Amino acid sequence: MMDLSSAHLESFLEMMSVERGAAVNTLSSYQRDLEDILSFLKARGVTAAEAGADDFRAYFADFAAQGFKASSQARRLSALRQFYKFLYAEGIRTDDPTGVLDAPKKGRPLPKTMSVDDVTRLVTQAEAEAVAEPRLDRLRMAALIELLYATGMRVSELVSLPASVLARDGRFLIVRGKGNKERLVPLSRTAIAALQRYGTRMQAETAAVGGEDSPWLFPSSSESGYLPRQVFARDLKGLAGRAGVRVASISPHVLRHAFASHLLANGADLRAVQELLGHSDISTTQIYTHVLEERLHDLVQNHHPLAKQAKKQD
Repeated sequence: MMDLSSAHLESFLEMMSVERGAAVNTLSSYQRDLEDILSFLKARGVTAAEAGADDFRAYFADFAAQGFKASSQARRLSALRQFYKFLYAEGIRTDDPTGVLDAPKKGRPLPKTMSVDDVTRLVTQAEAEAVAEPRLDRLRMAALIELLYATGMRVSELVSLPASVLARDGRFLIVRGKGNKERLVPLSRTAIAALQRYGTRMQAETAAVGGEDSPWLFPSSSESGYLPRQVFARDLKGLAGRAGVRVASISPHVLRHAFASHLLANGADLRAVQELLGHSDISTTQIYTHVLEERLHDLVQNHHPLAKQAKKQD
């Protein structure tokens, strides 16, 4: 059978340009990817009109073996599917062999986190500055850091806390998260103390100037009325620099990840961490399973009878 694969590819690219209005870069990408696939098929003695799912599985296995990432594999599979939709629509194929191909699984990147020592440096620096010069901004930063690391709140949840939390004076905080869902999170003693010191100072300064009480715990002159998360993120980097923590590695979201990672490393249950973080689906919390794997590995190595016996023999 005559190999018309190149002619079919040319027709496909023309259709993408004329009918779909594809950009030049998109067309170049399609052409490069599909030419590589067609070259592989030719080496196997198969044309585009004859190729089956097994031919494409062999191609992607070879492509992956060359070290290409899942994202590159997914892009080529997308180009291949577009091409075979065209061949099917034109009557060149009576089926679409790409329909049964599985998309490559993309590895989910591990969340950036911080060591316990680095978090300790941050908290200690914020506390020292608040004690040395108890200005409202320094007391606020100490309260923000303590609350964030004690609860793992999203930064948007933290900066928009209502001022009414000061009146509760309890060990728990009600956080309103995504989808307007409320969850109960416990507070550490140091977080409660930092919150009370900040609240007392804020209320005193407001009363001193005869101002109206804000409905927000961390009021600001911003459009929203509360501290913008970008301002907190900027101030947090400044604190990190003064504490000797690498500034590029710090953000409010990294502290949230540190909260979750440190809990799991110290024996917390994944479901409990899911509740504290406000994740509606356990699959979202499972990005932290690497922490559990490390802890379970250490548990077996240190406490399993056979592992203990092996250590004695060594």
